[in-house]
Amino acid sequence: MAQPRKDILEIDRESVIVISKSKLIDGLTNLIGPDERSEFKILCRRVESTIRAWYNLQFEDLNQLYSLFDPVHGRRKLDQLQPSPAKVDNMEQRFLKILFQVMEKSNFQILNDAEVELAQAGQYLVNMPIAVDKTKLDKKLLTTFFKENKVDEVPSYADQYIIFRRGIGIDKTTDYFIMPKLDLLIERTWNWTLQKLGLQKPPNQQPAHVHSLSRKRSQVQTLMEDSAQNEKNDSGADANELRFERIRIQNMDISFNNLFTQNTVQEPTFDRMIVVYRRASKPHHILDPLGDRSIHIRHFRNIPLADMELVLPEKKNPGLTPMDWVKLSISAVLGLVALFGSTESGKGDVWVLIAILGGIIGYIAKIYFTFQANLVLYQNLITQSLYDKQLDSGRGTLLHLCDDVIQQEVKEVIMAYFVLMSQGKATDQELDRRCEQLMSEKFGEKCDFDVEDALVKLEKLEIVTKDANGKYSHQPLRKANEAIGETTDELVERRSKR
Repeated sequence: MAQPRKDILEIDRESVIVISKSKLIDGLTNLIGPDERSEFKILCRRVESTIRAWYNLQFEDLNQLYSLFDPVHGRRKLDQLQPSPAKVDNMEQRFLKILFQVMEKSNFQILNDAEVELAQAGQYLVNMPIAVDKTKLDKKLLTTFFKENKVDEVPSYADQYIIFRRGIGIDKTTDYFIMPKLDLLIERTWNWTLQKLGLQKPPNQQPAHVHSLSRKRSQVQTLMEDSAQNEKNDSGADANELRFERIRIQNMDISFNNLFTQNTVQEPTFDRMIVVYRRASKPHHILDPLGDRSIHIRHFRNIPLADMELVLPEKKNPGLTPMDWVKLSISAVLGLVALFGSTESGKGDVWVLIAILGGIIGYIAKIYFTFQANLVLYQNLITQSLYDKQLDSGRGTLLHLCDDVIQQEVKEVIMAYFVLMSQGKATDQELDRRCEQLMSEKFGEKCDFDVEDALVKLEKLEIVTKDANGKYSHQPLRKANEAIGETTDELVERRSKR
């Protein structure tokens, strides 16, 4: 019988600062003297107000463009403008360009082929094959975008839809999983029988299977390691990589003794996933030359890696798998052969015939009811993904993204300035290491701090300087506040108190 093994996923640590801005500011404020706290809070407020003003024009352009492609009211606005099809093409490509820039600033990454392949290779809660109905999706919109814009590692599915993901977590589920266990026992028994008959080679017994999805390595590779190698990797792993164990029924020590006991499975999740696509236009009449220009944007949370197909657009209704049809065909053929064989030999006892027919019917019924049970589970998960896991769609997602970009930029700038203020001059690499160390020690959070982006903003605000040795130093708090100047928010607040 096949022995259980560990299934490990390695993935890059992301640059997202998860803790809230208010918690970050309060935590840093408590680390400085009482006489500087007021000035530091003023600086934080001015930094946020200025960064928000920098992005306002870009975000306004993004939202104005999307109002033309909104599935609800977009077509009405397009009809009011009466643009030519070529002009609409230009506007939708400009919208996508700004959208991708915002996604990058918000630390979202495009789901690549290696991650899709790994997701489709395993099962978590969904035990049915899920496929996209390609005939219902437009291929022109995204294909044109990737031809006109340079994007690293364009996935193979990107001509129909694009999926962004950010953040990694863990989902755990405890249940009996009787049917998956039973199917696994049957499969293992069948493989063991084939191995004993010499019709199949026994698999290489490896205690661990490590999937590396690190994008910072020269290439994505799957490693087969023994326990000694795993311990070595654990001690010398890249500090910017995360390791998660995927606990699945397929990797457990399942037997008839623990068939009716509860088990806990766990799967890495993508904390946020955003799907962008356009439905295919119906053959339009000459009176409707624009066709369907709606762009759909859907925002999901906590999606298990192996159940990633739940977020796919325009899913086909699932049916029996090819393996199910093969099982049905083989069982029917073998049953008929046994039935006719016993009849022609003249020894066909009626109870034997009933037993054979009952076995055939029972096996077919088992496949059918297993399919029906999986179908119900699939429908429940789809409902859950729509109501529980879908955060927003369309304009709501864009507003969320815009605010998210601002919050991330503000937190990065405040953290970098605070470290320079409290720990003195530093090169960009030293500052990066100090920021990550402070995040870990003070807030218990590990992230790959984006020091380059933070320094660009600090220099633009004119509150840091760089010397000939490449070391950055900060302007004192009062001078930093004077360099930024009084913001519109402060001016309005001061006048409202008169």
